Amino acid sequence: MSVVEEPYYCHEQIEIPPALPDIMKQFTKAAIRTQPKDPLEWSYEALANKEVPPVKERLEMPISTTDKASAGIVLECKVEEKWLALALPLERLQEIWRIGNFGQDVKWLHFLSLAATQIAPSLAQTLCLLCELLTDEKDNASPPISFDLFCEIYRYLGSVDPNLPSEHIEQIILNLTFEAQQHCGRISKREFLRFKRIAYETEIVLFCLSEFITTLR
Repeated sequence: MSVVEEPYYCHEQIEIPPALPDIMKQFTKAAIRTQPKDPLEWSYEALANKEVPPVKERLEMPISTTDKASAGIVLECKVEEKWLALALPLERLQEIWRIGNFGQDVKWLHFLSLAATQIAPSLAQTLCLLCELLTDEKDNASPPISFDLFCEIYRYLGSVDPNLPSEHIEQIILNLTFEAQQHCGRISKREFLRFKRIAYETEIVLFCLSEFITTLR
């Protein structure tokens, strides 16, 4: 029986095009966003026709028909399953669950809000990140969300932060109400950050005046 001798190649002989890593990265991102039922067919059909595979701009989550899902509730086991599938550290998920004091299920908006705090370094940046994630105007430079949704997120994050008085949150919401009314009941990170800057500058001025008055006594 004859043995077919095949040539051996070392890594020095294999030439990888410089653009290949970036192509693979873009392909993977497109596949994740589009979630094709058959990735092979999705990519091959476009390749055969010398076309770019059809790509969705954003990942669209499947709509569930269960009672809990329609109420915005997700099971802990499902969250953990998706979390580990993304190779994210389990300890971080457990920390989010502990901070939120969640049970066997959780309101997905509350989970998403707490998860965003793990990425954004401040409450203001967390709210801005959530505006970008939850907006339906993805092409807007300052993506807005409904003011009711913004208030729900803000109040929830405030409820899990012992250093953030509820009176402070309600005052900011009250002051932002006029901005929302001017924009058809919606608020964007631009209006929120502008108000936060004005509020911060006002606090500085009031503090300086208070210190000045104290020195006169």
